[in-house]
Amino acid sequence: IDQEGGRVNRLNNLIETSVLTAEFFGNLYKNNKKKFFNYYKVYISQISYLLSEIGVNINTVPVLDIRRVKSSNIIGDRSYSSSQKQVSIIGKFCIKEFKKRKIGTVIKHIPGHGLAKVDSHKFTPVVKKKKKYLYKNDFAAFKNKKSFFAMTAHVIFNKIDNKNTATHSKKIIKIIRTKIGFKNIIISDDLSMKSLKDNLKTRTNKAFEAGCNLVLHCNGNINEMIVVADNSPLINRFIEKKTSQFYKILS
Repeated sequence: IDQEGGRVNRLNNLIETSVLTAEFFGNLYKNNKKKFFNYYKVYISQISYLLSEIGVNINTVPVLDIRRVKSSNIIGDRSYSSSQKQVSIIGKFCIKEFKKRKIGTVIKHIPGHGLAKVDSHKFTPVVKKKKKYLYKNDFAAFKNKKSFFAMTAHVIFNKIDNKNTATHSKKIIKIIRTKIGFKNIIISDDLSMKSLKDNLKTRTNKAFEAGCNLVLHCNGNINEMIVVADNSPLINRFIEKKTSQFYKILS
């Protein structure tokens, strides 16, 4: 499930979270750390309880994208902060608290969506920052996160790969594995988003060829779902190993 809180609330018939954005908790952390840890722990406990009640054990949080003033509002208040350090600290806490309650997390949008000036649901964002800057800032927010899953950004980092979004870039996936050090399951963002070019078959194949372990398709179109399924490889030993590790936290 995609239950971030704020405007991304899939449980709105069960709980009201419109004011409980990532930005809300980021500001709380900045102004009163003791209150933040207490409030956020209670919030995660309640969300985890609801998820468990409806049979969900994976939530696509936390958003580890750094907020930028002049960037697309598609991230906006879904980000904890404009501070890389603060995003990282709160993200770690979020992962840990959900894990305690037997809910897996999906850090997103790796290696960083905060610099995107357009909405990747509609257009292809191109980030022109140099590698040195990205390693120190946006990419750094994702380092050392003990999440079982990570979701890719449909963003082109043109100083690294000027043709492919992170989802379809072998170079970016290699950076995620080596420089960022994420060793678990990488999931693509939604393959039906308009940021991605080519037809759906090619999008699916390119995601796996780049190094994604799983792909995500979200628009509910059954004909498209069949194309994605038909072009997805069999589950391999790496995924078996990692999902087995994940299942241990559920028991």
